[in-house]
Amino acid sequence: MIERIVLSWSGGKDSVLALHDLSSDPELAVVALLTTVSEEYQRISMHGVRRELLTAQARALAIPLEEILLPKGCSDEEYGRRMETTLRPHVERGIRKVAFGDLFLEDVRRYRQERLALLGMSGVFPLWGKDTTELARAFLDLGFKAIVVCVDTQALDPAFSGRSYDRKFLSALPPNIDPCGENGEFHTFVYDGPIFHESIPLTRGQQVLREDRFAYCDLVPA
Repeated sequence: MIERIVLSWSGGKDSVLALHDLSSDPELAVVALLTTVSEEYQRISMHGVRRELLTAQARALAIPLEEILLPKGCSDEEYGRRMETTLRPHVERGIRKVAFGDLFLEDVRRYRQERLALLGMSGVFPLWGKDTTELARAFLDLGFKAIVVCVDTQALDPAFSGRSYDRKFLSALPPNIDPCGENGEFHTFVYDGPIFHESIPLTRGQQVLREDRFAYCDLVPA
């Protein structure tokens, strides 16, 4: 019997690798991509990618997309309420698992499990504990293509924002930066790869510094 599962989706490389891993299991079926979106900016939370590109990404993957709109300065309580409202219908359909692309942040994993347990659900972490250098190389070896859309300038030079996530990017990273950006050093948007039915046409737009810290590269649908 195939088990249905919901995937927490940011549009970045870790989410894509998690989907690729889950898709290789014939006993699992990802039935929805769950993404938090800023109500104020109409963009993927933290990543800053336009909703139009998020929609195009889900369409290229042929998986239904569910967006959770979050207000500016959303509290943990409000976040929990909105997440529960979104997941409750899945629970009623008999779905008991949500997958995440987390790699090694134990506190994040614990938080997710605790919140899901309140709904009678549990988390699945297909990439957990894997070497991030090997994961980064595997992502590229598989043929995925991504762009760095956000850089935390407290960790990394803002010039890295807007670059292609490729071997040149990885070789240019300082030694203290995780190659998958798991500590929040940078975020990506994936626009093509082996599980995509079509490449997502886009161009690089304006680069903006937000909160005097995060360097965003706007991606514009082509």
